[in-house]
Amino acid sequence: MNRSANHERDNQIKRRDFVATLLAGCAAPLFIGIAGAFGETIKLSQDNAGVQLKAQRLSWAGVKLELPSITLFIDPLINPQVWDDALKQPLVPLESATQQRQVLVTHLHPDHFDPSAVKKVLNGSGYLICHIDSAAIAASQGFRVWAAKLYEPMIFDDFTVVAVPAVDGYNSNQVSWVVTGGGRRIIHCGDTLWHGAWWQIGRQYGPFDAAFLPINGAKFSWRQPASDVPAVLTPEQAVAAGIVLGAKLAVPIHYGVSGSEGYAEYPNAEAAFVEFAKKRKLPIEILKPGEWMNWKANTS
Repeated sequence: MNRSANHERDNQIKRRDFVATLLAGCAAPLFIGIAGAFGETIKLSQDNAGVQLKAQRLSWAGVKLELPSITLFIDPLINPQVWDDALKQPLVPLESATQQRQVLVTHLHPDHFDPSAVKKVLNGSGYLICHIDSAAIAASQGFRVWAAKLYEPMIFDDFTVVAVPAVDGYNSNQVSWVVTGGGRRIIHCGDTLWHGAWWQIGRQYGPFDAAFLPINGAKFSWRQPASDVPAVLTPEQAVAAGIVLGAKLAVPIHYGVSGSEGYAEYPNAEAAFVEFAKKRKLPIEILKPGEWMNWKANTS
């Protein structure tokens, strides 16, 4: 074996040793810095054995995920002008018991990207986390942006976050968020359509302790010519997505609008979702805005 071959063999051994050491270290407390977009670092805190994830449904499609050291807000909404009187549910105050807070947005439609909500949550610190193709527009609002690529894990303290595919009714950039922390894994699906990546996501990241799924099957008539085709998951499609994802619980979000010109929801979306879930034996937990998850199936 010549010197070049020996050198390559030694490099391969070193790489294997490094990977083995890295994987072995995952069982121990970690204090790793992840470089941020502005040269800062976000630390992983020591693993909190026995800590359980808390999850609260916010307004419309919003969800809050809370651990002792950090809170994630996904698609928070507090601007009443987004839906005016058409949204019949209350706007839930954005509160956090932790100093460290981050915001994830699935896409930049105003009912999911509310700059006033982001500003309130971050309060001058933390990041707005969005897909890389939406990062420039989000940053133009004055926020520090963390640009996410599909399937690339990001670590924020005790949370691991991954952007996975979603499909928007207007072909805007949209992702779903897979979040792991506090002994649980959830997926938040924004207001996606049905698409072909459900199986891939379910096999790669499932099963999920909870899948937050849009259910209102909205049809838009303001864009002409109108398609008369739902641009969001219908209740039946949301149940199918929950099954394919391997969801232990499916939690409906993104419904409760009526009287908005050019925007028509699936009639009685929540009741329809409950019935389809019963037929397919999918466990669900129904939450009113502001309620916290019990992580137990219910239909109340």
